[in-house]
Amino acid sequence: MHSASVWLSSLTLAAAGGWFAATMFAAPATSKEPRFPQLTMDQLDEKQRPLGEQIMKVSSVGIGGPYNPMIRSPVLGQRLFDLFYYLRWQTSVPTKLNEFAILIIGRQWRSQVEWFAHAPLAAKAGLSGDIIAELKANKRPSHMAEDEAAVYDFVTELTTTKKVSDETYARTKKVFNDQQIVDLTAVAGNYVMVAMMLAMAEETVPPGKEEPFKAGE
Repeated sequence: MHSASVWLSSLTLAAAGGWFAATMFAAPATSKEPRFPQLTMDQLDEKQRPLGEQIMKVSSVGIGGPYNPMIRSPVLGQRLFDLFYYLRWQTSVPTKLNEFAILIIGRQWRSQVEWFAHAPLAAKAGLSGDIIAELKANKRPSHMAEDEAAVYDFVTELTTTKKVSDETYARTKKVFNDQQIVDLTAVAGNYVMVAMMLAMAEETVPPGKEEPFKAGE
């Protein structure tokens, strides 16, 4: 079996619970006290509870992952929840390409939680194991379809050079309409923010699970 397929099969269980299952009750990487101890619904105050109830409607495992720190700021948390909901379930960008964009950001940030949660989701949506493996190795994937290459080049150029060249924009425009380009930009920026939130809160993968990125990767 191809090494990429073996690697992907090891992540199958993470896909079953999606983002929330992959991040719930994540502990800090060190033995020190967590910066944001995991909240439960019983601990939420009157300002936090309405948001917690909305989260629980789409999560079978509770208010883990980025929601754990975000709910400390319930007004911001509500705005972000609404944004997350659109960018995950209502976006105009096809799921496979949306997840690819998230992985590109996760790799740039070396975000253990983002990669752990979204690599299996990308594979489930149809992104090839070779593309995922090469991206994880910090390489430009060598065999991408036109729309996949457009996502990689657009997101990478925008986030690393802080602009999009006319050539890259023209290639992106061949495969995406205006709404999709706007949504693609938003999902990339959103997951930079998520990566920042997770890094600040020192969230990592669930207990007993291996971090995707080893030292030096």
